[in-house]
Amino acid sequence: MAISTRAPREHVPDPLLRPSARIPWWRRPWVAPLGFVTVLFLAFSLPPYLTGDPARSRVPVEDFAAHYPLLVAHVLFASVAMITCFLQVWPWFRRRHPAAHRWTGRAYVFAGVLPAGLSGIVIGALTPFGPVLAVSNVMLALLWLGCTAAGYRMARRRRFVEHRRWMLRAFALTFSIITNRIWGVILTLTLSPSLDTLFGGDQQELTRTVAGLGGWLGWTVPLLVVEWWLGRGDAAKRRARARTAA
Repeated sequence: MAISTRAPREHVPDPLLRPSARIPWWRRPWVAPLGFVTVLFLAFSLPPYLTGDPARSRVPVEDFAAHYPLLVAHVLFASVAMITCFLQVWPWFRRRHPAAHRWTGRAYVFAGVLPAGLSGIVIGALTPFGPVLAVSNVMLALLWLGCTAAGYRMARRRRFVEHRRWMLRAFALTFSIITNRIWGVILTLTLSPSLDTLFGGDQQELTRTVAGLGGWLGWTVPLLVVEWWLGRGDAAKRRARARTAA
């Protein structure tokens, strides 16, 4: 009888595969704050677009006849995407209600991201805040659609590790609207004192600069954080394999 002298393989927990049931609720302190911020943001942002009154729009309405209807559609469908995305990443909901998880996933894709992303391409390109923000908006919408489509495709193929990786990227893009607003406040406070010097007293140019920078930072920073987090898990697994093979 042969006796193996190889050391047992060291278990390295994969952050994408850790069983939710083994992790107590207090180890997930982000769930309640994320839910609270989501509800608060929607309660503030959604009501003006439920009136059908273009004068209450928080985004200047362009002369393009379909601009306001597309803007309202984008806001409504994006709200569906935010709510269902929160449910998708909530470990307790995913574990205890797998059937509901699948149905909210379909709602996220087909009643949220797909119509919101397609309408976002049009209204994003027509933004009154300049070409810098327009390019950011269009790229964000395309990446949002692409990451979501890839995640849905992986789920259909039952390749759930890849599914979760793509959906984490889509999650970062879905909630980038909130980080966009945070960057807007930071940039306004930082750049406003330079209105007369850096911007020559031109308030419109200051607004366009804040909007453009905030738009780019709003989605690139969260996406880079997600890629770093995924890469850290991949590196841990590679080190474990190297130690096992040694």
